[in-house]
Amino acid sequence: MKIGIVIPAHNEALTIAGCLASVQAAMAQLPKGVSASPLVVLDNCTDNTEAIVKALKVDYLSCDYQCVGRVRDFGLRHVIDDGATWLCCTDADSTVSKDWLAQQISHLLQPTDMICGVVSIADWSNLTPKTREDYLAHYQDKMGHRHIHGANLSFSSRAYLVAGGFEAMPCHEDVNLVKKFETQGFNIIWSNLVRVTTSSRLQARAAEGFAAFLANLEQNH
Repeated sequence: MKIGIVIPAHNEALTIAGCLASVQAAMAQLPKGVSASPLVVLDNCTDNTEAIVKALKVDYLSCDYQCVGRVRDFGLRHVIDDGATWLCCTDADSTVSKDWLAQQISHLLQPTDMICGVVSIADWSNLTPKTREDYLAHYQDKMGHRHIHGANLSFSSRAYLVAGGFEAMPCHEDVNLVKKFETQGFNIIWSNLVRVTTSSRLQARAAEGFAAFLANLEQNH
């Protein structure tokens, strides 16, 4: 089994090294017979993200799409062409848990076409206590949750191609893909065992992405 891990990045010099270190730690826990490799898709980077990725000797592609849906699809189709049969998405401002991949492998013991994982916030110190309270009251950190995060989404390459892949959307491309899987009757596991920690930054890369969601909560307070 070959796993492809695709990480879009737009000016992520401050976080990309930590992200890739966590991915490497997760890869170290894979069982024999399973291989994985990360691919960073550099989208219109004007900082030194590329230099960091090169120094870490991680594969990368460069593009100028400025559209996260198109960037994810670009990277995923590349790793599919390279033989990946299970596809994982995370984000450059996030770190995956050490058992991130191992837990996915465990879920694959039952018929599974997609796994929707959960995210935790790395640091609440830049946000008001009320924002944290409202977020935690809303968030369901449990099996069977219904949260969708592009930073923690994985699926089979076969199902991805049949579903039609990520659309060229500047945001909500993850929600759109999950809806495609649901409409076409693919098996989805909503797991809180597959975990990612993400930043609490309010400077959104996508206009209506996770950072924008936190920023809206903060603004309300």
